[in-house]
Amino acid sequence: MIGLGVRAANGALEILDLPNPRQPDAGELLLEVVAAGIGPWDALLHTGGWDVSLVPPAALGVEAVGRVIAAGPDETEFRTGDLVLVHEAPLPGGSGTWAERVLVRSAHVARLPENLAPEIAAALPVAALTAQQALDELHVDATTRLLVVGASGPTASLAVQLARLRGAEVVAGAGPARADQLRALGASEVIDTHADGWAQRSDRRFDAVLIAAKGTAEDAIGLLTDGGRLTSITSDAPDPVRGITTSNLYVQPDGRALGELAALAASGELKLDVQTTPIKDGAAIANQVAGGRSGGVKHVLEF
Repeated sequence: MIGLGVRAANGALEILDLPNPRQPDAGELLLEVVAAGIGPWDALLHTGGWDVSLVPPAALGVEAVGRVIAAGPDETEFRTGDLVLVHEAPLPGGSGTWAERVLVRSAHVARLPENLAPEIAAALPVAALTAQQALDELHVDATTRLLVVGASGPTASLAVQLARLRGAEVVAGAGPARADQLRALGASEVIDTHADGWAQRSDRRFDAVLIAAKGTAEDAIGLLTDGGRLTSITSDAPDPVRGITTSNLYVQPDGRALGELAALAASGELKLDVQTTPIKDGAAIANQVAGGRSGGVKHVLEF
């Protein structure tokens, strides 16, 4: 099968001819991939920073939409022909989702809503689950004043929308070029976090802060009320002060939650800018995203 991956650890991304996955065991599904998302997290898989045993040559990728072509012997929910979406790190000895076929755990899979395009659905799993789990970590509800720093990226823009659906007051931190878009997604205000001294000049105070831009957490923590909460999805949460709780959020697969998020996208309540690229041209785009140059767009490989 064809896949986009590496021949050796830290090797260059290239199109590979890979062996087909084995047949699924109990609790597993074999998918024929239709579309697969690209994110900055794939760079961790590339360099060994993700806690999985990827054995090159292998395809990268941890999210996809695919059609079930085989199911484990105990499978009762999904059947051959079902279109599904999934967040799944490569299983031991296997490849990731940037391949024509991939083996996944059925517990991490959700059925694709009929009115949700596969390329949109393939953009959702990691970004949407990360956003939702970060809001859970921050205990965001209708009483929360939330600041999202780095809000123009795909994950953080979903966090803005999900927080508004919970009834929270959401202020977005981003550059001025994305201000109108973020207001349209539900932000009540946009702070220019690209400006020098942005945190020191703000008189706003928040119950919770979500960090989605590296290097901003030390400034943002000063805008929290005593006893507030800060969660970073960029692995740089600062030490707690003034009774503030700080944490780093690492996304976990969750098929049930993914189904709920897909339903929100299908209903139009979650929006994401998506750009598709054929798998044969994917290396350049994947390298661009790994270098932090996604342009606020979620990139998806099409097969």
